[in-house]
Amino acid sequence: MTDTATAPTKADPKLHEDGSPERLAIDTIRTLSMDAVQKANSGHPGTPMALAPVGYTLWSKFLRYDPKHADWPNRDRFVLSVGHASMLLYSLIHLAKIEEIDADGNKTGKEAVSLADIEQFRQLSSKTPGHPEYRHTTGVETTTGPLGQGCGNSVGMVIAERWLAARYNKDGFTLFDHDVYTICGDGDMMEGVSAEAASLAGHLKLSNLCWIYDSNHISIEGATDLAFDEDVGLRFDAYGWNVIHIDDANDTAALSRAIETFKATNDKPTFIVVHSVIGYGSPKAGSEKAHGEPLGEENIRLTKQAYGWPEDKSFYVPDGVIEHFNGAIAERGAKLRDEWVALTDKYRGAYPELSAELDLLLKDELPEGWDADIPTFEADAKGVASRDSGGKVLNAIAAKVPWLIGGSADLAPSTKTDIKGQPSFEAENYAGRNFHFGIREHGMGAIVNGMALSHLRSYGSTFLVFADYMRAPVRLSAIMQVGAIWVFTHDSIGVGEDGPTHQPIEHLATLRAIPGLDTIRPSDANEVVAAWKAVLKDASTPAALIMSRQALPTLDRTKYASADGLEKGGYVLADSANGDGGTPDVILIATGSEVSLVVEAHEKLLADGVKSRVVSMPSWYRYELQDAAYKESVLPREVRARVAVEMAGSIGWDRYVGLDGATVTMSTFGASAPLAKLQDKFGFTVDNVVKVARQVMETK
Repeated sequence: MTDTATAPTKADPKLHEDGSPERLAIDTIRTLSMDAVQKANSGHPGTPMALAPVGYTLWSKFLRYDPKHADWPNRDRFVLSVGHASMLLYSLIHLAKIEEIDADGNKTGKEAVSLADIEQFRQLSSKTPGHPEYRHTTGVETTTGPLGQGCGNSVGMVIAERWLAARYNKDGFTLFDHDVYTICGDGDMMEGVSAEAASLAGHLKLSNLCWIYDSNHISIEGATDLAFDEDVGLRFDAYGWNVIHIDDANDTAALSRAIETFKATNDKPTFIVVHSVIGYGSPKAGSEKAHGEPLGEENIRLTKQAYGWPEDKSFYVPDGVIEHFNGAIAERGAKLRDEWVALTDKYRGAYPELSAELDLLLKDELPEGWDADIPTFEADAKGVASRDSGGKVLNAIAAKVPWLIGGSADLAPSTKTDIKGQPSFEAENYAGRNFHFGIREHGMGAIVNGMALSHLRSYGSTFLVFADYMRAPVRLSAIMQVGAIWVFTHDSIGVGEDGPTHQPIEHLATLRAIPGLDTIRPSDANEVVAAWKAVLKDASTPAALIMSRQALPTLDRTKYASADGLEKGGYVLADSANGDGGTPDVILIATGSEVSLVVEAHEKLLADGVKSRVVSMPSWYRYELQDAAYKESVLPREVRARVAVEMAGSIGWDRYVGLDGATVTMSTFGASAPLAKLQDKFGFTVDNVVKVARQVMETK
């Protein structure tokens, strides 16, 4: 480890600038990264400095990418899973002269990342935030930062490419054959999500996936051998990957040979282990001090001196560097894209139906009549579990929307999310639509996001209690505004005998707390229909569908309001005297299985002369989008006697019941017993709801 007070040595011939276009570009990436972090007084300079040769080689010599068309569907994907090294990506985007496109895919006439943007690194409203953000900066393929997520996303992107190729490629028409490259680090390798994703990628033999592992043996606390000393290459060999070692990150020829080997490999993914020195060339080289803090003005001066770089220049891009770097990428990428566009034009004539389908897919639109065959459900006191009705609705939609694909974390027989009559997605059949993620909830979440980033309407499912295992990707789907669908079943103490380990209590509150996530808990089969319709219409809002294990009565919609009210998140389901009874005395609010319970309590109160109202509130997210007038029509401010009923924690319900209202909710974990016994124990009975309703009426 180099002492920070000692100037770098020039003895290493690789350290000093030789004036070649290659080396000028590499050192430009290094110095831009140093300068940006220093000006921001925040960031991670060491990894971009170490990996500049890797980024340069991959982008300039191999990446199939047209800087003028950053949304070309068959472009290679570059994922920076080590998102803290964002200045590496911003430098590459700038030097490649990627052109900015807006949310609708239109060119803005601006650079995706200008030199001025780099100078505003980590500043408010800049296009160069601390970690790369999808939609925020053109050229960023996914939001990264939480380590391991980019690794998982890349597996989803490769899966999407394999599926698209299997469905749309025809003899003489190769529309999809792109590769996905991911730069990952020691932190990614320690996170379990990357192991889950890598294991599945090896099983699926995803040969167009290449992870480049920056093995620098440094983390924030110091050398990685404080907690991590395994042979990662051997681990990936066991996963079924092709493992290649490169002793020096500066050896661009060796990296080129490794990538050529990857491109020639057709039966497994490739894992390139690159040994680097963090903060290469600086007084802090090889130290954790180069990882998460600026180098300091004097250290930057010494580093530039060691490089043979002008010491007095900041954010310096030598003449010819952009022309060299952009030229290498654009000459290759523009030609490939032009050929692809010409090919797709011919494809339209040869395969008009598939071409029209693909157009819809890439525009995140749905085919005409996609919801024509969704069933409706007759009133039924016995009813059906919402996981079962959800499975029926899913299958009806999947028959019309071929790119609605997904699976479960080994729970499809329980979550009812298999697509009937469709094969599994496996190494022998990439056209399959049923995915087996294995017992890998976290990996499943990251992979589903990667699929959604490639315009597939992807879903993943598991029990609600295991949402904790995949909270990071669920949260990231909301940050990225991608339409991933999360199907969570076994939604309450209704799980019964499995007991408190499998009975979610706090999970609804934690999902509802995620901004931009539409958490929907339908009350019966027809609300399930409305939920799936609402979710599919919006490809930029992720949704968590919360489904029951136990049967839910199917309400008589000729007597009660239409389930289409779900579109607004909350609606008046039942009212005193069919809505003609004036201001209600009490309002009962519920979601999911508890709606039928409060309907029974409502009927009992009506029979006793109480003006009662039932509000079904399946989606707080949607309800909060409504205007004040609508909200007032559902929950009038003057009615302060309110009761919320939900077999989950009470957190958040005060928003709707106020200081004078009450909740019938869970304040402890559940218990192992038949559902009826649990309902008695925890107060989820008609008599108790009526009792609480009368109490709030008396004390309002």
